[in-house]
Amino acid sequence: MKLANRIGHWSAHSAAAQRLNADLPARSDEELFQDLREASGAQAEAIREALVTRHSGLVRWLAGQYANNPVDVEDLRQVGYLGLVTAIDRFDVDRGYEFVSFARPTVQGEIRRYFRDERRWVRMPRRIQENKAAIRVAAETLTHDLHRVPNDAELAEYLGLPEPLVREAAAAQDTFAPVSLDAPAGHDGEETFTIADTVGFPDTRLDFLVDCDALKPLVEELSDRDRLILHLRYYQERTQSQIGQELGCSQMQISRVLAGIHDRLRAGLTDDAAAA
Repeated sequence: MKLANRIGHWSAHSAAAQRLNADLPARSDEELFQDLREASGAQAEAIREALVTRHSGLVRWLAGQYANNPVDVEDLRQVGYLGLVTAIDRFDVDRGYEFVSFARPTVQGEIRRYFRDERRWVRMPRRIQENKAAIRVAAETLTHDLHRVPNDAELAEYLGLPEPLVREAAAAQDTFAPVSLDAPAGHDGEETFTIADTVGFPDTRLDFLVDCDALKPLVEELSDRDRLILHLRYYQERTQSQIGQELGCSQMQISRVLAGIHDRLRAGLTDDAAAA
């Protein structure tokens, strides 16, 4: 069942129930929960509707704590109302607790699960999530007491956490929407670089350097003539015929010399690998 439908049925009989229960808004929470225990059908729906309406401010306030641009606040409120009705159905008035104290963590939990299961692209470690939640509550308390925003050291002392953990949690971002790799990431002089410019990539030239380093001692063992042929062929990029003309040999002779050099170098690399 869609979330909107799950919430919508709680007020489906609202008009009829209000005609039957015009006095519900005037009754206390305790009285309403006592009535809800014995009610059924339209009467029970009317009582739930009255409780939801009465405590809708809690849902709006908690939803506002988590709202940001990528997340529609109406979606959060809808999830929050689901948590509120869950709290209404679970609340036991005989325990003597205030309903708001019981409902708040239930509504907050529903909103957090929504982020965890539906909206988060990258899930932070649970430890960081818990620290972020604790820091948020502590910041509200200390801001009220200090009449200013607390710093990391004050938050760490209040929570009994190491200051580096507070900084880590405060710096961690909830990733609810991806950021384009073309988004600006900073400036280098007059040039602006993007996130993509900061992403590493495999550099195949490193393999080339490793191969050159392995070949260097083997090439040094070659004769001067063989090293000259390699230099002309691979550094100056001469053809075999051009090398033959310079050295007074045929193209076929240069081809056989190069093949022999290649075989010796491969054998040397194989021996080195086996020894390693």
